[in-house]
Amino acid sequence: MPFHIVREVPGSEARLGRLSTAHGVVETPAFVAVATRGAVRAVSVDDLRSIGVQILIANTYHLGLRPGAQTVAELGGLHGFTGWHGPWMTDSGGFQVFSLGAGKLHGVGKIASIFPGETRPNPSGASLVELTEEGAWIRSILDGRKIFFSPEEVIRMERLLGADVILPLDECTSPFHDEAYTRSAMERTHRWAERALRAFEETEELGPNPEQELWGIVQGGAYEGLRRASARTIAGLGFPGFAIGGSLGKSKEDMYRVLEWTVPELPEEKPRHLLGIGTLEDIVEAVKRGVDLFDCAAPTRLARNGALLTFSAPGFKLNIDNARFRRDARPVEENCDCPTCQQYSRAFLHHLLRAGELSYYRLATIHNLRFMVRFTEWIRKELAQGRLPALAEAER
Repeated sequence: MPFHIVREVPGSEARLGRLSTAHGVVETPAFVAVATRGAVRAVSVDDLRSIGVQILIANTYHLGLRPGAQTVAELGGLHGFTGWHGPWMTDSGGFQVFSLGAGKLHGVGKIASIFPGETRPNPSGASLVELTEEGAWIRSILDGRKIFFSPEEVIRMERLLGADVILPLDECTSPFHDEAYTRSAMERTHRWAERALRAFEETEELGPNPEQELWGIVQGGAYEGLRRASARTIAGLGFPGFAIGGSLGKSKEDMYRVLEWTVPELPEEKPRHLLGIGTLEDIVEAVKRGVDLFDCAAPTRLARNGALLTFSAPGFKLNIDNARFRRDARPVEENCDCPTCQQYSRAFLHHLLRAGELSYYRLATIHNLRFMVRFTEWIRKELAQGRLPALAEAER
């Protein structure tokens, strides 16, 4: 699965690239749409293709619970089962080890901000995870039974799911874990990575996609020495690509520093994915620091909750539920080419949301995803001209 750097921007880590997979080429930097259970909520694969989405990421924990990895494999893997025949990624379920465990104890997660500041939030519940050296026992969110996730079992499931890029089981840490615990978790992640590589080689014939790649995950929290050490260790294992995961600190500034410590330790010629990050500001700053791929559920979650992405609103979000849009005949964004903006007004979307019409969720999700696709297309155009992207320019 070759990764080709098309152009680099002098004086920075930013680069324009092409990731070739068995199911298509991904032009990078790219936004990876989140299809946790094999589908992006509220939209079809035809919708995704029509708005230019390049690649999807699914979650092994959720698909392993239902319908089961073996079932997906028997129905053609993710590509055949879902009808999305473009590139797929799968996360390992490592984030669920965090979100259902330490994340609940520390009150940190995707909904409760992953950048909590210095004040530790209140716990959001009891841990549903028991970590051991062998793997993680996780209580099912469906029926409460305990399920064992080991590095080997995760690879077996991901082989069956058949994504083009798969990730090994890792231990994410919280922004409120101290350096000693973060080091211990990082070292366990490294041991799990070695086990995952062995399991990957042993299960080559198991799934429907023999051209899969297993990428390594860098951990280490927001501690410079740990991040650099983890990046060097994971790079030294020979993975063909890398993901940057775990705690990125207590603020966005911490995250930018983590990237500045991590990226220089990774091989320049291999792709880099930043897990779970996808706001406009964060994408621009991460691209400058050498990141190629991003996944985040925020654009689709925002759409379902009435927040539509646009450069014309504060914070790039327009709250379509607001009464002032009741008679607004304009599209969500004047220069947007998505089907929603081409056919429907803010007033109609406001009406659909207020009336509880299910069609709202599809139309809003299409707009927000097309916005992210257009945004990353603009970033690639800037890089192709040898320029670093500047968010103020994208707003014009």
